[in-house]
Order: sequence, then C-alpha cells, then structure tokens
Amino acid sequence: MIMHVITNFTASAGAETMLARLLHGSMDERIIVVSLIGVSDRNRRLADNPRVSYVSLAAASLTALPGAILRLATLIRKERPDVILCWMYHAMVAGSLAAGLARHGAPVFWNVRQSLDDPASLTRSSRIAIAAAKLLSRRPTGIIYNSARALDLHRAYGYANQNTVVIPNGFELPELAAPEPRAARRIGIVGRFHPQKDHGTFFKAAAQVLKTHPQAVFSAAGNGLVCDNPEVMELIAKADLPAHAVDLRGEVSDMPAFYRSIDLLVLSSRTEGFPNVIAEAMSYGKPIVTTDVGDAAVVAGRAGIAVPPRNPQALAEAMRAFLDLPEAEYARYARTARERIENEYALAAVSAKYSNFLMA
Repeated sequence: MIMHVITNFTASAGAETMLARLLHGSMDERIIVVSLIGVSDRNRRLADNPRVSYVSLAAASLTALPGAILRLATLIRKERPDVILCWMYHAMVAGSLAAGLARHGAPVFWNVRQSLDDPASLTRSSRIAIAAAKLLSRRPTGIIYNSARALDLHRAYGYANQNTVVIPNGFELPELAAPEPRAARRIGIVGRFHPQKDHGTFFKAAAQVLKTHPQAVFSAAGNGLVCDNPEVMELIAKADLPAHAVDLRGEVSDMPAFYRSIDLLVLSSRTEGFPNVIAEAMSYGKPIVTTDVGDAAVVAGRAGIAVPPRNPQALAEAMRAFLDLPEAEYARYARTARERIENEYALAAVSAKYSNFLMA
C-alpha cells in the first residue's frame, strides 16, 4: 500500500493534477492520500479511483504544521504503508518528520515539483519549506524531480540526496479532429494569478503585439484572472493594454474547450519545474511560446519558441513570429506539438517510471 502526502489536494495546479492522473491509472490494492490542507471534489473526480481513501489534516498555516505532523505520524503507525511519497516542499518536510516519529521504517520518497529559477517569486512559506527540506534532504530514500533543471538547481542549492531521478509529467492524449488550415490569431495563457506566473510581462507583451497585429485576440485562464480582481486590472492598465483586449476567464472547468479555442499557448513564468499547461496545450496540437524556465523549453522542443523570463519585448517578438506564419507552416508546428507529447510524455510510460523507482 502506498501513502501519498501532498501539501494541498484542493489546488488544481500541476502537482495535484499529476497525482490525480497517477491515482486514476493505479492498480494498487489500496492507496491513501493525505493532504496537509484539504481535498477537493475536482481532484477526487479526476482520480476516479474507489481504491483511494483521503485524509485531510486541515493545516492551512505554518503554526498548524506541528500538530499535523503528529497526526500524520499516528496515521503512519496505524496504516503501515509500504511506501510514502511526499509531494512538494511542505509535505516533504512534514512527511519525513512524521515518518521518523512513527518509527515504521517504510521508505520515504520526495517528489520535487518546482525549479529554483527565481526563488524570490515564491511565497515566504515556500522559501522556508525549501530551506527546511534542504536540511532534511539526506533522509529520504530517493527524490523524484519533474525536470532536469529542478534537479540541477536543487543540487546547487544544497539538496544532498544522491538517489535521484527525473520523471516528467505524463498525459492522456485527447482525440483530435482533422486540423483545418488556418493562421494563428487567438493567444492563450493558463495559470493562477501569482507572481511566479508573471502575468505583468504577458500583458506588456500583448500590448506590444496589438500595435502591429490588431487582429490578435488574448484569453487568460486561471484562478484570480477575473475582471473584479483589482491587482489584475492594475497590471493591465500599467501595460497600456486596453481592458477589452484580453478575455479574463478565471477558473475554467472545461479546459479541453479552452485549448481547442486557442491557436497558441504562452507561458510567461519566472520559475517552473515541468509546466503541465505546455504539454496539455501541445497534446491539442497547439504551438508554444515560453520563457526559458524549468524544463519548459525542453518540453516545447521544436514546437515552440523560448525566450528569457521577464522580457516583454522578446515575448512579443516570439508571439508575432507565430502570428506571421503561413497557414501551412503553422500546421507543421501544430503537428510537431502533438507528436512530441505522443512520443515523449504518454501517461502509461511515465506511470511505469514511478513504479520502477519507488519499488526498486
């Protein structure tokens, strides 16, 4: 029996989505998911696995973490899992300390889901957890990183464990209708409103693009990206981007429809590990413009253009390059995007890599 410990299974970001995908395809007899904060109906539905039981420790602050660690230790002693896999920094710290208190002896693995391209873009709580995990980094049996960049940067930061592996995120491929020849026009961005995602750079780049390509249409999906968020509207105003020029969609329940509606996906992040949204968009045959953070450029490969982070001009030039493509050339990029996900990031192969590393 495997126990997954994750910081917050109410979120709908890359780590939570990847865990739900693994749960959905798991044939283990019994699985326990322990969330330090909570569990959402969305993630339960995505996992859709009756063999999985969920425990929420309701530790939404650093002050609540010691109590959560004690409750987790009690749960480990009771359930006696064969393997404990801890997802993200807070869970890595809590899971390692709880396993030590439980004295159960099950191997503990960490799953690092974040690169360290720009630590200043992360929350204070995350930076504290990153530092605490460094002090504990010799304890786990092994560490999974979801990008090669994350592994390199964490080693440079001082993570000392040598039993490491890079396992990218995996994806189930959607069925696609035969593509119709078209030129790129609608540009989308997907990600919660957070300094790490650097929407300010995206809005500035969009404003530059509109000066030369007034036909371009922009659409933004993600928690907090709504018209009644004053911080978002302030960033749009500072970018000299007309408010009506970007369709702020907020949380989108039907992401397949969103990906089908766009012609190009943009990622403007300051730091990432393995950005799910890039591979998800590519699975729908969408080319990519991304900042060169984490393994974003590696994932995009020849289906995209990578530019330096926090550089609106470079981001705008890359978007213009796709808007200017002839229809046949755009179609080639679209095919390349889909084929890359089929060949490199299929979920079944990624799930096998997890099993092989955890059970070795």
